[in-house]
Amino acid sequence: MQSEDEQVVDSSKAETTKTCTQTPEVDDWANFRDDDIMQQQSAIQAVEADKIPFVGDKEPLSSLAAEYKSGNPIILEKIKVLTEQYAAVRRTRGDGNCFFRSFMFAYLEHILESQDRAEVDRITASVEYCRKTLLSLGYAEFTFEDFFALFLEQLESVLSGPEASISHEELVERSRDQSVSDYVVMFFRFITSGEIRNRSEFYEPFIQGLTNTSVEQFCKSSVEPMGEESDHVHITAISDALGVAIRIVYLDRSCDDKGSVTVNHHDFSPVARDPTNANINNNSNNSQPIKPFINLLYRPGHYDILYPNN
Repeated sequence: MQSEDEQVVDSSKAETTKTCTQTPEVDDWANFRDDDIMQQQSAIQAVEADKIPFVGDKEPLSSLAAEYKSGNPIILEKIKVLTEQYAAVRRTRGDGNCFFRSFMFAYLEHILESQDRAEVDRITASVEYCRKTLLSLGYAEFTFEDFFALFLEQLESVLSGPEASISHEELVERSRDQSVSDYVVMFFRFITSGEIRNRSEFYEPFIQGLTNTSVEQFCKSSVEPMGEESDHVHITAISDALGVAIRIVYLDRSCDDKGSVTVNHHDFSPVARDPTNANINNNSNNSQPIKPFINLLYRPGHYDILYPNN
């Protein structure tokens, strides 16, 4: 398992892990005032985002090749390499929340399919610690309690108990329900913000390198609001807070020094933590890294869900 410093420093190499919504060019930006430009971009983003649901259908990986058939040959070659390990992709809406929505669906889908009660017990303990962390940081409980309650409700719904769990189709339907999907996204945003604030000394150098702002300003402006983009700091924080390993696979136009085409990935492995007292064990280098069961595809500007070959 990586040390804390290695984890974020390595992840910073993935400088393209910044979520955003791509917008077409406008012919004459010089004639637009700043507020006109912002309004124009917002309108374009809203139209583009509405073209797909919050969580799409599962598609064969070949659908990516069709999307890039007239594009960069390096991308097409990388998609061929991807098919050796991955079978399918599930797209998410490009509205600035795509990382959190992808994480949400991939995690709940894993619990639905695995029925891993030990994992549910573990993450429930982590969620309780995160709740206490927010309270200790001065958050009023009414500001986040509904988001926490809804996530735990969704978690219970995918685990069989006295009643059968929901079906996969119902999970997809719930993930497309804005009142559910947005609430769970906000739950993850509060979790991420609390983790960053709680370990502010650790995150501060990386945040200042990215935005030249304080930890508090970063959380208020770049973590907690809906629609704000996510980068490696967000991913590291949510992985550590919930104890969930995440693999990010990069589909871009890069190649190695010899011109060879390879598909790079980075595993965000959570630091060891005892959820009963939330102590982080910094001497966990002898532990085996947690194998990620959440696999996300990053293309410049967006995250989707990847499904490994069986």
